[in-house]
Amino acid sequence: MSSAPTSQIDESTVNTALTAVIDPASGKDIVSLGLVSKPVIRANAVAFAIEVPGNSADDVEAMEPVRRAAQKAVQDLPGVSEVTVVLTATRPDRPAPLETSAAGHKGPKQGQSDGLRVGGHPDPNMRAADMLVGVDNVIAVASGKGGVGKSTTAVNLALALKERGHSVGLLDADIYGPSLPRMMGISGQPQSPDGKKILPMEKFGLEVMSIGFMVDPETPMIWRGPMVMGALEQMMRDVQWGHSIGRQGLDYVIVDMPPGTGDVALSLSQRVNVSGAVIVSTPQDIALIDAVKAINMFRKVNVPILGMIENMSHFSCPHCGERSDIFATGGAAKEANRLACDFLGEIPLDITIRETSDQGNPVVASAPNGAQAAIYTSIASKIAAKLAN
Repeated sequence: MSSAPTSQIDESTVNTALTAVIDPASGKDIVSLGLVSKPVIRANAVAFAIEVPGNSADDVEAMEPVRRAAQKAVQDLPGVSEVTVVLTATRPDRPAPLETSAAGHKGPKQGQSDGLRVGGHPDPNMRAADMLVGVDNVIAVASGKGGVGKSTTAVNLALALKERGHSVGLLDADIYGPSLPRMMGISGQPQSPDGKKILPMEKFGLEVMSIGFMVDPETPMIWRGPMVMGALEQMMRDVQWGHSIGRQGLDYVIVDMPPGTGDVALSLSQRVNVSGAVIVSTPQDIALIDAVKAINMFRKVNVPILGMIENMSHFSCPHCGERSDIFATGGAAKEANRLACDFLGEIPLDITIRETSDQGNPVVASAPNGAQAAIYTSIASKIAAKLAN
C-alpha cells in the first residue's frame, strides 16, 4: 500500500471513493442516496456510518455486503491504514407503540419509528460527552461471571446512595439478560414526549432504564454485537436523566454491567466517562479468577477500580444464628489486597435479600433500617467518599 501523505485523505476523497458502492435495492450509489455520515478522519484512520434504509433485521443483513464494499473502497485509498464502518439507524421523528414481530421481538409497527429503537447500531461519531449528559458520576457494577449477585448489589447500592440524599439512576447494560425491571418491580414502557428524548421509568426515588422495558421478558435477544451496542448507546444518549427532579443529569448513574469482559464492558469503558468500577464476586476461587479478569480489563482501559465486594460471603441461620461459610469466605478481601485495590465489604447469603429482590421490593427500600440495608449503606458511603476525593 502506498504511503501517501495523510493530508490527501479528506472528506471529498472518501466520498468520491464511496460513489463506487451501490445500494442493491435502488441501484444508486450510497453517497447520492445520503446514506453515508460525515467521515471522521484522524491521521491514517477513517470512520463513518452507513444508514440502513429500514427497520428489520433483514434490512440490516442486506446492507452488510454494502458495508464491506464501502470499507474496502476506502481501505484502498492511498495513505489509509485503518477503516471503521458501522451500520446505523435513523433517528426517530416520533415515538410509536411497540408490537411483537413474528420473531417474537417487540419493534415499531410497520411504517413507524419508536422512541427507543430496539436493535440499532453504534454511531462512530458519538463522543463520550454526548452520552449520559449531566451525570456527575458513572459507576460500573461488574463481575467476571454471572450468578454472583451483581444486579442485586447494583440495585441496593443505588438505593443506598439515594438514601444518602443523592439523585441516582440505574442503567441496565445487560442487554441479553436484563433483570432490573423484575428486581425493581417496574412494568410498562418508557414514554417519549418529543420522539427524541426518552423519559426513564421511576420507582423508590430512582430513575431506571432497561432494554427489558421494551421486549417481552420471555423472548431471547438474538442480536449480534453491533445491534447490542446500538441499543445501549441509545439508552445512554437519549434518556433524559434527571427528569424526575427537573434537571439535566444526576449525581450518580449505576450501570449494571453484563457478566464477563466482552463487547459491552469494553465499549462502555472506552466511550463513556466512567468514574469507576465496583467488582462483585463470591468467595469461590472460580468466581475470583473471573473477577480478577474484570479488574484487569478495566485497568487496561484506564477505568479506576473503586473496590471489590464479596457477595454471598457467608450464611447465618435465621433460627440459631450459626454462621456457615458455604462458598468459603475472605477470598475477595485477599484478592483485593493482592491486586492493590480496596475491599468494600461482605454481603451475606441472606434469604431476605433474595426474597425482596424477587418480589421487586429491594431490601434497602423495603427495610431501610435493617441489618442488611446497613451493609449496603456502609459500602455506598465508602464509594461516595472515594469519588468525592
